[in-house]
Amino acid sequence: MPTNKNKHKRKTAAHTKTKVAKYALSSRLITLHPKVFISLGLFFVALGLYLLAFEAKNDAMFGAAMLSLIVGTATTIYANFAIPKKKPIK
Repeated sequence: MPTNKNKHKRKTAAHTKTKVAKYALSSRLITLHPKVFISLGLFFVALGLYLLAFEAKNDAMFGAAMLSLIVGTATTIYANFAIPKKKPIK
C-alpha cells in the first residue's frame, strides 16, 4: 500500500504564463492612433451624407453612400472606445 497518498503537488498557478495575447491586442493600429481614426470615421460619415444628399441619383451611389455611413459610424465608435480615459483628479 502506498503511504504517500497526500504528497505535496506543485500548483499550476505557480508557472509563468506568456502574455503574448495581451501585447498582440494592444498593438493594433486603431488602438495606437484613435484620434486619427475618429477623424477618418467622421470623414466617411460626411462623405456618406454628401453622396446621399447630392449624388444618389442611381442605386450604386446610394449603396456607396450607405456603406460610407456604416463604415464611418463603426470606425468612429470603435476609435472612441480606444481612447484612454482620463481619471478625474480628486
